[in-house]
Amino acid sequence: EAARRRGIRVAVLKEGSPSCGSGYVYDGSFSGQRQAGVGVTARLLADAGLRVFSEHQWAEADACLARLEAGDGL
Repeated sequence: EAARRRGIRVAVLKEGSPSCGSGYVYDGSFSGQRQAGVGVTARLLADAGLRVFSEHQWAEADACLARLEAGDGL
């Protein structure tokens, strides 16, 4: 809700985090094992209508934001 009130439409979050991962998260065993999945915060933001990218996707996030600002949508 806070993101929507502020007009935020794109988020770039840290991949692998249990909160912020958008493609994978660590499995919680502290062994460095990853598993496919989406973190809690990333899921909440996406469900609220934000486009979520990892820190490895700066170019894609920038292009998405440019399209949104130009009024071309997603």
